[in-house]
Amino acid sequence: MSDVFNLLLLQNTLRTATPVVLCALGCLMTDQVGIMNIGVDGMMLMGAFFAVLGSYLFGSWLMGLAFAFALGVLLGLFYYVFSIKFKSDEFIIGVALNILAGGLTVFLLRTLFGVKGSFSGPGIVPLPTLDWPWLERIPVLGPVLNGNTLLVYVSWLMVAGSWVFLYKTPLGFHLRASGEAPEALRASGKSPERMKRLASVLCGVLATLSGAHLSLGYLTMFSENMSASRGFVAVACVIFGGSNPPRVFLAALLFGFIDALGLRLQKYIPSDLTSMAPYVVTVVMMVAVVLLRRRRQSTRSLAS
Repeated sequence: MSDVFNLLLLQNTLRTATPVVLCALGCLMTDQVGIMNIGVDGMMLMGAFFAVLGSYLFGSWLMGLAFAFALGVLLGLFYYVFSIKFKSDEFIIGVALNILAGGLTVFLLRTLFGVKGSFSGPGIVPLPTLDWPWLERIPVLGPVLNGNTLLVYVSWLMVAGSWVFLYKTPLGFHLRASGEAPEALRASGKSPERMKRLASVLCGVLATLSGAHLSLGYLTMFSENMSASRGFVAVACVIFGGSNPPRVFLAALLFGFIDALGLRLQKYIPSDLTSMAPYVVTVVMMVAVVLLRRRRQSTRSLAS
């Protein structure tokens, strides 16, 4: 089994976890303001398509990221307007976004590129891979941490940056207060709605950038439904991690490890079973969260 359990497995874990990490950090922002955005799977899917579109049209990975970023802002504002301004049901808006993404990307794929199923071509410029010779010389960690794409390293910085933003800055405090005590925040002269708009936009941007990693990170292609429900896994990671950036990151790494392990075990186990494994683990994570919460509630009730 040395061809399965090796350093390459750890590197693949980081790569497969990156889209979930970015998307989960976006979900974390809206969760902090009291919104559970289940439409992030659709945002991820649309981000993957428009990243390919921008990269293909302009021959630049930077334009691909710019397309995904701009789309994320628009989708975040869309979600804010309907769920906060118009006070629509946030779950219905999320479901609508997912359905819209699935249909729109299929339509655009066939209209703009004239293909069905998937699109790839030499005109698509992938994200750059960063290599540092000094990092390569570090035993064990060097080969694992070196040679990844730009968004892999950005995702690590975003984990630390999200924690600092939420817990060490006034703006982060106001954002959390808009979900925990909106009336108190309004009494202090701050607008909870403005904080919720900021969280929605941040969620949209991070979700579409996670999609950009899917399509430009290593595959340099777009295929229908390539998000493969990773957005829902990201939501589960936020719940499992208690909306805390480091814990959410660890939950996403667990998904990435199981996903990478499943791909390498396809030599020995049918691919149908290995492809199910990450999602089975996600369900187990959710069940564990529910059981732990019930246990805590029963303990508190007995203590009182």
